[in-house]
Amino acid sequence: LVVRQYLPGHRGRLSCHPIPNMAGNKSCTIVEYFGGDDGYRCGYCKNEKGNFSHGMWSHTMTVQDYQDLIDRGWRRSGKYVYKPIMNKTCCPQYTIRCHALKFQPSKSHKKILKKMSKFLSKGELPKGQDDGEPMDSVCEEAGPREPSKACHSEVKCAAITDIQKVVAECPAIAEVQEEAADAAPAGSETSRKDSVSLDGRTTATAPKPGVGADASRPPCRKAKDLRKERRLQKEQMRHDADGVASIVSPTPPTPTQTNQPKPLEDFITESLPDNSTHCLEVRLVRSNPPCPQFKASFDASYQVYKLYQMAIHKDPPDKPSESQFRRFLCDSPLEAEYSLDGPEVGYGSFHQQYWLDGRIVAVGVIDILPTCVSSVYLYYHPDFASLSLGSYSALREITFTRQLQKQSPKLSYYYLGFYIHSCPKMRYKGQYRPSELLCPETFVWVPIERCLPQLENSRYARFNQDLDAGDVRVLKDVGRALVLYRRTVMPYAAYSRKRKGSSDETEVQQYAGLVGQECAERILLYRA
Repeated sequence: LVVRQYLPGHRGRLSCHPIPNMAGNKSCTIVEYFGGDDGYRCGYCKNEKGNFSHGMWSHTMTVQDYQDLIDRGWRRSGKYVYKPIMNKTCCPQYTIRCHALKFQPSKSHKKILKKMSKFLSKGELPKGQDDGEPMDSVCEEAGPREPSKACHSEVKCAAITDIQKVVAECPAIAEVQEEAADAAPAGSETSRKDSVSLDGRTTATAPKPGVGADASRPPCRKAKDLRKERRLQKEQMRHDADGVASIVSPTPPTPTQTNQPKPLEDFITESLPDNSTHCLEVRLVRSNPPCPQFKASFDASYQVYKLYQMAIHKDPPDKPSESQFRRFLCDSPLEAEYSLDGPEVGYGSFHQQYWLDGRIVAVGVIDILPTCVSSVYLYYHPDFASLSLGSYSALREITFTRQLQKQSPKLSYYYLGFYIHSCPKMRYKGQYRPSELLCPETFVWVPIERCLPQLENSRYARFNQDLDAGDVRVLKDVGRALVLYRRTVMPYAAYSRKRKGSSDETEVQQYAGLVGQECAERILLYRA
């Protein structure tokens, strides 16, 4: 089978040579647009018909195309990509991002890190529930979830076989143990790209019960004394490096030192004590294509998700099915992509697993994109809800973004999904400063401090105060939008000539306007 590409100006002849590299690699994006006329159940205010969104099924998608789409208000749930109709939906959802490099933890964030440190070191879970930080609900009622049957078979053949869609093979892994709890133990030879431990340290395990205090561990000391000792040691090392042989006295810090805030990385490190009762490790595993570590831990991860959905979102026992879990949180249209100026782990979809004493207790679903780490979802074991794992994982993901930025300078933002001001329980996302909201009309980023007064007065707001400003990527020529028709790629203008009397121009124009001119000229829109 050969996918043909229509070349304008060649009297309608079809070229049989391969499709050009439209996204800087050998992959391309193929979508099927669904529209957004019908209302669905809202997962936030529970309005049965108040949730309105445009949607499209993505058979495959490049990371750059998805980056451009989320910068226009789109978001994915599995392979389904949707964009809320902001001036119509009951709970407007504004894309929010945090500038990871400039982030400084607030007092409440520091409190959460200290709570985690106390739990790891002493083994005591804090009393009470979490701090009221619900994460996004899986977008189950946002719209159609499956492509048409004709599209599913035809595009599958065209996308995988004929359009030279190259799947980056999962690099070889040395050994993956059969049990999920033993997958990728410390010291094993795991792939540098597909499974990465984000904690470059090990933590001592607890002594066996009944044997008394562990004599190998130092006596307990106050955290204040330990911090003072570390500061003095750093001062002494600095003096030694400068050739100054002097004893550093415990004097108060100078004004310059006081004005320099402690970086987030230091707070994270302090929350992971060297000698502790519990061992916490964060592992990054690629979910698409699934690497061996992801496969080995799939069942354990699913069980945590099932418990989370039943306890936190009150799902009935039969609803959090394995197929639902796979469909919404494991399947992804993003293929693995790598570039010389990108992060070592590559781009695409991952699960960031939190292992406590050899078992999974939380999983953050994330996408690594050209300019950001995008948070998709988080689920955790309900027994650890009092640890505020939603906020803790966000802090860890911001730290991870900062690590990736050292390898890829343009990757500097952390996207938290949607900010929903009309839902008080979802306002916590605005606490990660400095953050910005996406203007729903001009698609420019506006500091959240300037947006909040408008949202107090109205659920829907245009954040860009320049009334003359518009969408710089506004649709100018729908005829240049690319479509995939009968395994042939062609501009919409050529398609409409071939399909005389076609009545889908309004739909294609709506789709192209939503994705913008540049994406419309790269993304392949499937036409039956």
